[in-house]
Order: sequence, then structure tokens, then C-alpha cells
Amino acid sequence: MGSELYDTSTDTVIWGIADVGWLTKAWLRRKGLASLHLTPEERTGDYRRVQARRLLQTPVWSPFLRGIEPYTRLVALAQATAAHHDAVMTFPYDWRLPVAVNAQRLAGEARTHLHNWLSNPAQTHARRQAIEDRPARLVFIAHSMGGLITNAALTLGGDSDLAADTRGILTLGTPFEGSVVAANILNALQGSPLPLPHTSLAAAAATMPAVHELLPRFQCLEDGLDVRRLMASDVDAIGGDKELFTRAQDFYTALYARPLPPQQPVVGVRQDTVQSLTITHGVVRASEYCFLTNANRELICDPNGVPRRMPTWGDGTVHRLSAALSTPTIPVAAQHGALASNKRALPLIEDFLLDHDALIRGPEQGDDGIGLTVPDFVTPNSRWECAVTGTDDPAEVELSVAAADGTWSSEQFSFDVADDDRLSTQVTLPDVGLYRVTAKAAYGPEVTQIVFAGPDESSLKHLAED
Repeated sequence: MGSELYDTSTDTVIWGIADVGWLTKAWLRRKGLASLHLTPEERTGDYRRVQARRLLQTPVWSPFLRGIEPYTRLVALAQATAAHHDAVMTFPYDWRLPVAVNAQRLAGEARTHLHNWLSNPAQTHARRQAIEDRPARLVFIAHSMGGLITNAALTLGGDSDLAADTRGILTLGTPFEGSVVAANILNALQGSPLPLPHTSLAAAAATMPAVHELLPRFQCLEDGLDVRRLMASDVDAIGGDKELFTRAQDFYTALYARPLPPQQPVVGVRQDTVQSLTITHGVVRASEYCFLTNANRELICDPNGVPRRMPTWGDGTVHRLSAALSTPTIPVAAQHGALASNKRALPLIEDFLLDHDALIRGPEQGDDGIGLTVPDFVTPNSRWECAVTGTDDPAEVELSVAAADGTWSSEQFSFDVADDDRLSTQVTLPDVGLYRVTAKAAYGPEVTQIVFAGPDESSLKHLAED
């Protein structure tokens, strides 16, 4: 959801506006997300209606996925690090569509970009100044689903030479093995009672191939004493589309049948992240632990035959093991939507662009850092819990909450010890809007998350009926 989407049939932006009025209409009216649903024409391959015109310019919010920060810091860093700003290409894409569709587009645009850069006088000048006199190659910096699209572009994109013309890939929180959050999204229509934004997203997601491609592909479904992968019948039971799920599995079979290019995964850590689930009468119950497997991916059980559970955390959306296609990984304590703008991740990206192999390919760094857990949807003037994990010392943590538009902020919070390695405080927000919660410890990086404060129940009912 990191690209702004524009509907050519109505001449309107349908995703990527931070305006409070737009957010309220989009999420709190029953048909507010209707334009994001795939039409019958789009389901059969006609993708002309919606255009991805640019990367996000402002923070946005979505249920389950919470806040998504813009890529302005990352793009500015790349432009400042490269030999010339012409060397940098951004790739916005329609994130509703199949990965393979966007991968073919990326392969074509990356090839054109490399061709243009190689003929650019700035490239010739930079090449003369370099230690090695060699032509430029491609470097991909890919956040979330962008990592899947990049790998598919280099293997299935129709350009057999593109991988050889690529120097490196750095992924940030890419769900190589999917995410249980996708199952939660699809199940919101028929699971436990949830606010209107959650059910609105579920209705749109059920039409989207991309959401089905993000469903977990690892052993995560508890079925008695067995733990297995999701099947088409499970996806149908929780509100998904069996056909879209089957197509997704066929796509990954083709993708992982080929050797993928070498890459460096940056993984989010220390954040509470769902990693497994049960399905009872069509209702998903997600849990924050996964299951131990051996080198052959066989379950490791205790003497009584019970599969062994293990919490691995993650970035709040993608658990750590799913984001680690290869090792070593570089862990960063950050939420998924903020990983590409994280103050610890940005220097790693800069070094990768500059080809500083010693840091990137060195031993895996430690897990020092804190986690941040907040609701994804709240109402103004109501108290809600904000939790910080990874410490039980209130003196070590500073917390601030600020409106995304800069009109309000507060740092007056005191923590209580909620449990081992967990602190808790109460927060109240003054008005409807997007708010950025920032937690900083005496060690490790700061962690941020976006919260949406929507209208109260009476206003919500009025909007839903409009």
C-alpha cells in the first residue's frame, strides 16, 4: 500500500491522501473503499482503470497494517548517495494486482532505466572517478511486497539478462513466506465483531490477488496436534477466494523453482507479530508464536508429541523468519510501515548503495531495541493502552505522541510495569486524525507507529448510513 493510486475513470486519487476528511470518508462509509475493489474487467486482466502515479508522499493508515510512512527519506537518501539524481528510479505500482503483473512492468522499466543511465554523461563522469572502471549496474532497494516483485522481475520478468545486470538487492520486511496478518484481513467480514474500517478492508481484499499472495505459506495452521500450511478450502472458509489462492500458489511454485538472486534482507524485530493461527467455524484466531522445524521443515515436538512453540516476533506485520529468505540478516527494531524510514535502516541502505560489503555481509547484529504495541483504530477523547516491550524500567523509555500534521503533541506519559519486559501507559487523543506514536529507549533506535483516531460511535453510525 506504499503507492498512490489514481482512478482514471473518475479522475480521483483513491489511495494515498492523508487528509482527515478523506480518511474518514474512505474508511468509515460502507462504500468508501469501493474504488479499490477489483472490477470484473480487472479480474480478467484489463488494468487500465487504476494508475500508480507515485510513491506515497504522506503517511497513510490501514486496519491490521496500521500506519505506513512515506518514502521521502529513502528517496532523498538514494538521490544524495548516487552519482546523480538521474541514477535513481522510483517504482510505484498498483499493489492490488498480482505480483507477476507488477514484476513484468518492473523488469521493463528497470531495463529502460539502466539503458538511459548508461548513456547519461553523469554516468560516464562517475565511472571515471570510480575505483573500478566498469559500467553501472542496477541496485534494488525494496520494501515489503516490493521484494517479491523484485525477485519475480529478475527471474520471471521476461528479461533473461536483468539478473546479470544487477549488483544487489536489499529487502526491508519482505514477506517471502507470507504473513498471518493477511488471513486476519480476509477474515474480518465474518470473524469477531470489528469496526467498520476492518470489514471495509476485508471486502476489498477479497477481490485482490495481491492479498492472497501474501497469505502465509509456512506451517502455521494448528489442526489438533498437527501444524500444517493453509489450503484452498481454509482460505475459502475464512472469507478468501479459492481461485485467487490457487493462482498464488502456482505463482510461488514457479518463482521458487528458480534460484533467486543474492540479496540482503533487513528484518524488523522486537515487535509483537502474529505468526500462527487456528480456524474454528470460519473464524481466525491468530497467535504470536510459530513452531520449530528442523532442516527438512519437519515439526519438532516434545516427548508427548506436541509441536514446540517459539515466539520470534517481527515487525508487527511480517514475522522475522518469513522476512529472512537468506542469511545473515540485519535486524532492526522497527514497525513494518516505518522500516524504510527508520533511522537505523537508512545508514544500512546508504552503505549498500555504496557497496560497503564489510558491513552488509558481516555477522548478524544483536536484537537490542524495544517493541511498540498500539491499537490500530481509536476514538478521540477515549483512553487506550500503549505498551512498550523489551524493558521493565520506566526510566529507560521516552514516549511522545504527535498529530501527523504537526498541530498537536504530548510527551506527558508515565509508565506502569505491566509484566516482565513490558510497560504500559494510557493515551488520549484530542481529535479525529492520524497520530504518530514514538517510543525511544536509552539503547537501540526509536520505534514509531501511526494510529488513526476516527469518529465516535454515534458519528460512525451516521457516516456508515450515508
